[in-house]
Amino acid sequence: MISLKINNIDVKGKEGDMILDVAKRYGIDIPHFCKNDRLERIGACRICVVEAKGQQKLIASCCTPIREGMEINTHSRRVMEARRTNMELLLANHDLNCVTCKKNLSCKLQRYAEEMMIDEITFSGDKRLYEVDHSSISIRRDNNKCILCGQCTRICNDIQTVNAIGIQNRGFHNKIAPPFGMNMHESACVNCGQCVIACPTGALTEKSDIQGVIDALRSDKFLIAQTAPSIRATLGECFGMPPGTPVTGKMVTALREAGFDKVFDTDLAADICIIEEATEFIKRFKENKDLPLITTCCPAWIKFGEQFFFEELHHMSSCRSPQAIMASLIKTYYAEKIGKKPEDIVLVDIMPCTAKKFEIKRPEFTGEADFVLTTVELGKLFKLLNVDFINLEESDFDNPLGESTGAAAIFGHTGGVMEAALRTAADWLTGEDLKEIDYKKIRSMDTLKEAELTIGGKQIKACVVHTLGEARRLLEQIRQGTCPYHFIEIMACYGGCIGGGGQPLPTDKERLIKRTKALIDEDEHKDIRKSHHNKSAIKLYKEYLGDFGGKKAHKLLHTEYYKRDYV
Repeated sequence: MISLKINNIDVKGKEGDMILDVAKRYGIDIPHFCKNDRLERIGACRICVVEAKGQQKLIASCCTPIREGMEINTHSRRVMEARRTNMELLLANHDLNCVTCKKNLSCKLQRYAEEMMIDEITFSGDKRLYEVDHSSISIRRDNNKCILCGQCTRICNDIQTVNAIGIQNRGFHNKIAPPFGMNMHESACVNCGQCVIACPTGALTEKSDIQGVIDALRSDKFLIAQTAPSIRATLGECFGMPPGTPVTGKMVTALREAGFDKVFDTDLAADICIIEEATEFIKRFKENKDLPLITTCCPAWIKFGEQFFFEELHHMSSCRSPQAIMASLIKTYYAEKIGKKPEDIVLVDIMPCTAKKFEIKRPEFTGEADFVLTTVELGKLFKLLNVDFINLEESDFDNPLGESTGAAAIFGHTGGVMEAALRTAADWLTGEDLKEIDYKKIRSMDTLKEAELTIGGKQIKACVVHTLGEARRLLEQIRQGTCPYHFIEIMACYGGCIGGGGQPLPTDKERLIKRTKALIDEDEHKDIRKSHHNKSAIKLYKEYLGDFGGKKAHKLLHTEYYKRDYV
């Protein structure tokens, strides 16, 4: 341990700890913009500067390691003046229409300006003015609100390895944008929204569908909402609840109060997805053909694969995502059951993910889901409609598309899809449960997790990755014929859907662990914890879909992939 003083307080830290992190552990908050725990510290924004005794220059606390005997002042007059100057320079070239900004009241720039009591900008001159890029289905880019912290580009390029955006031009005309004058729609963007999660201002935000949903609620259409597994563990944060607070019942009641005629649980479709994927995996495993099999619940990963690894896509399951499965069933099975035409039903999908907005626009899914609202958008909709979320009573999902198992609940976190699939595969192959310890190997927040399991006397090597950079490394192994796995789960976002581009901020590791625990707790408290034991799902197959993986099931529950040039 290393001993030092921060603001005359004796503190300790480990070798390699940065000043900013040690200060935070002792309740001393140092403002910062460019620091991101998933990225290398570069000290770009200079808002986190502090004064170190014996050093002439101020130092960036985010990337300066502690040393024995250091004496740090985080709020000296010199430090405060330097921070104010840096803040005023940022604000001098910033769009100050804060009231109309989507990040109003949740923007770091706004908060720090208020804390530093900046009430006028002393710098003047020409401002950079940019057109807002509305071209993407999922993401709105406004460079007038960008502070050039670089987090979005480093997440996109270093973590996701998509390289859709970067720093373009030089000097005064520096900006974050796709290369070669392209807009977001023309770029390699896979709509994952991790840049939105990283952005500390309103420069990158989800593209809102709230007004379209409000218009539908005012129409004479029959409105249905479906809610993804992770939403129940994150929506409460939009209303000040602690991370990981389960709000399933309140969410269902709130949707009914907002005006939805039916509220269905996407978890049912997750169970059906597992039935289809487990059927597909067992067939491939027995035939030793087209292995590894890769799960396809994540639309950002699918677009990534179509753009960069099309030749390897025969390894992907042909099964639709749970969102797309539910949309298909609502506009076919359920529409027939209630005697309505599909076009008279408006389906709103509540999802954690900006890429889901892209998914419903895929040509093969046209005419099914009508809108996607992210978790953050749903919170805004409830506030706009004056729904008293905190004080609502709990209620249950509607049937016949509302029953689900514990296996479906864990779809929302990294490793959950794999765990759910292995429960069913093990049961079908041996009639026995896998040991709980085997599941724990794929529940961690490591970006690559693997487990070797014995099922039916045969070894199955399973692998789980989240973030597209990890997926790229795995797909390169498949391309080179060196991949050792039989079954792979890929999620584009850190932590899986609980860290999706449409989730409440922040999405730091500690918060994601709490969200994960909420989903695991729901699974453990369910009476039924295997997807193939879902009575509603089995009834659907008997009444409508036919055999698992059969002809009709394949038509309604599966899809195809195709090579993409960046659009």
